[in-house]
Amino acid sequence: MSGTRPAVFLDRDGTLIEDVGYLDDVSRISVFPWTIDTLRALNRAGLPVVVVTNQSGIARKYFSEAFVRETHRALDARLAEGGVRVDAYYYCPHHPDGTLPDYARECDCRKPRPGLIDRAARDLNLDPTRSFVVGDKWGDIGLAQAVAARGVLVRTGTGAVAERQPRPGIKADVVVDNLAAAASWILMRC
Repeated sequence: MSGTRPAVFLDRDGTLIEDVGYLDDVSRISVFPWTIDTLRALNRAGLPVVVVTNQSGIARKYFSEAFVRETHRALDARLAEGGVRVDAYYYCPHHPDGTLPDYARECDCRKPRPGLIDRAARDLNLDPTRSFVVGDKWGDIGLAQAVAARGVLVRTGTGAVAERQPRPGIKADVVVDNLAAAASWILMRC
């Protein structure tokens, strides 16, 4: 059952913050210079902002779920200093090639599968079909397609490379330079 409100679902690494590989220390969080102002515009527009992120480093024993939660608390603290917020974080800890048995599996929450957005929609009363997914990988755009949302590919992170390597059957609604440009595009359509 879908909710009533549209939302903006953001990938984390390469979209909201710089992609530093497997982020394994909160001191390595590097917020893009446009992130605070962009989130402010989305917050002021009344759009819920939800981070949806694959964190296969858990399944691969690079870091724990507790560390991912700590990372999100640290990121929240930085964002709060700028007077902005993320409404919720959802992450997938699984990967079929993982080394931790409880996490080494196929699942419905690893992007591009819809599990993270399905859960957020139930928890937060959101309507994915009226929403937007922003990310730097084709998996993010595949997720948008899986939930009938609009997909925005950003060229930050690995997005510029992804743009040059299209995937059959996956097409972004728009390709833009960064999260700020994505928010401008989204706000013109809400």
